[in-house]
Amino acid sequence: MFSRAGVAGLSAWTLQPQWIQVRNMATLKDITRRLKSIKNIQKITKSMKMVAAAKYARAERELKPARIYGLGSLDTAEAGESLERGRVFLCVQQFFLICELLLFPYQQMKSEVATLTAAGKEVMLVGIGDKIRGILYRTHSDQFLVAFKEVGRKPPTFGDAQERFRNQKEKPIFSLNTIASAESMSIYDDIDADVLQNYQEYNLANIIYYSLKESSTSEQSARMTAMDNASKNASEMIDKLTLTFNRTRQAVITKELIEIISGAAAL
Repeated sequence: MFSRAGVAGLSAWTLQPQWIQVRNMATLKDITRRLKSIKNIQKITKSMKMVAAAKYARAERELKPARIYGLGSLDTAEAGESLERGRVFLCVQQFFLICELLLFPYQQMKSEVATLTAAGKEVMLVGIGDKIRGILYRTHSDQFLVAFKEVGRKPPTFGDAQERFRNQKEKPIFSLNTIASAESMSIYDDIDADVLQNYQEYNLANIIYYSLKESSTSEQSARMTAMDNASKNASEMIDKLTLTFNRTRQAVITKELIEIISGAAAL
């Protein structure tokens, strides 16, 4: 009877450390698996940051000449007189809406559309991109004039400048009368109507092209910042998991040593 009880007690004592050891090893395995996954993600985010940095450098380089023409076109008709009857908003999405900052201008635009509509002015929307159409069409379907797709996959060219664009700040569209009454146009004695019409279209295209370049640059800048933040967060997670892994491993080793010493003392 005593021998059976002694065997049963010995079996229970020998099995208990094995249960604890298996559970801790599974925990170490989970931590190792998660560490490997986060390290792989960090490699991807670092690569995406490098790609975005290269695209941002190119976009910023292409923005400089576009800014000269765009600001020049804005200054040309800055002092002209305009009779505002309504507004057309050209809503251009970035190819990837990866952060809340890029959505903020669209929220501002929706608020301004509501204000103008309440004031009795005609407001029309032109959407460029599937995502921005999905964002605005649900609430402004009766004000949508047209929508375009497949925009943003390649850097914008001057031929893409067709309508008004709104990004971080408003880029105004000037009518033919506004261009004709501009102070900078008064230095010319006589201007034909056809020449003025062509210049008005070219002036508008310059503003739109400048705005598209600004959009492309802001997208790559936001992408680069997002990937940099993701890489930093991954580094912090790796440090915390490494510390947890070392502590868990040390606890397992310490417990096993205690059990070995206790077993040796019992014998």
